[in-house]
Amino acid sequence: MKDAILYKILRPLITGFYKLFFRPNIIGTENIPISGRAVLAGNHTSNFDAPLLISSTKRNVHFLAKKELWNGPKKIIFANLGLIPVDRKSKDGNALIMAERYLKKEKLIGIFPEGTTEKSGEMLKFKKGAVKMAIDTNSPIVPFVIVGKYKIFSKDLTIKFLKPITCNGSILEETERLMNIIKKERENLK
Repeated sequence: MKDAILYKILRPLITGFYKLFFRPNIIGTENIPISGRAVLAGNHTSNFDAPLLISSTKRNVHFLAKKELWNGPKKIIFANLGLIPVDRKSKDGNALIMAERYLKKEKLIGIFPEGTTEKSGEMLKFKKGAVKMAIDTNSPIVPFVIVGKYKIFSKDLTIKFLKPITCNGSILEETERLMNIIKKERENLK
């Protein structure tokens, strides 16, 4: 599994765009392993969150993303970015299997365990996929927190990567722990 060529081409452009226009405060990138497998998991405030993660690390992040992005001509783009389609209407075991394959090849997975963007400004209950794949592949999870708004030239936006955690309890307990870590840090950053 090679990293997608289109991703390598677009990453510097996305990074430049975000640094120029959104000016995010990026904290804790030293917590993202420079090599080896890991799961980046955090809250989901906007459709702009995935490109923010892309602009925060030089590593290729393979995101789990809603399968609707593969409709029509967009399919060519999203398939060539190394994204993993997820059917959110059913328990999609195929997406989890594909993500675990990437992890076993020492890749980086990006996931928003809420499963959708926060509509009310409150974090949603986390789904268990991030923790399940971390446990199944013995991968660390690097929690991240996004706060602020995507406003042009505002410097209001912050993404913070926290210290990696290892999950070795039950999937439900570890999912709750991950959610609480992110929720607590989110409150601290506001």
